[in-house]
Amino acid sequence: MRFLMIATAVFFLSGTAIAKDITVNVNGMVCDFCAQSLEKVFLKEDGVQNLDISLKNKTVVIQLDDDADISDEKINELIEWAGYETAGIIR
Repeated sequence: MRFLMIATAVFFLSGTAIAKDITVNVNGMVCDFCAQSLEKVFLKEDGVQNLDISLKNKTVVIQLDDDADISDEKINELIEWAGYETAGIIR
């Protein structure tokens, strides 16, 4: 128990940011080019740390910096800009 308390304190004091995840279901993704198109669009946005794209599940997991946020409207706009359609957003 003591180790867990110390590890938690060290983590919070180290200033390490925790990423927030938003899962987006996307219609129309079928190939690596689709994934690359979405990466180009999203990784230009401030606060977007990483994307995890699954062609099999047709999902994009947007990993945001702890202090960042992106609206559903902006997500829809970016997905449409890349040529795809948002089927749902899970926060």
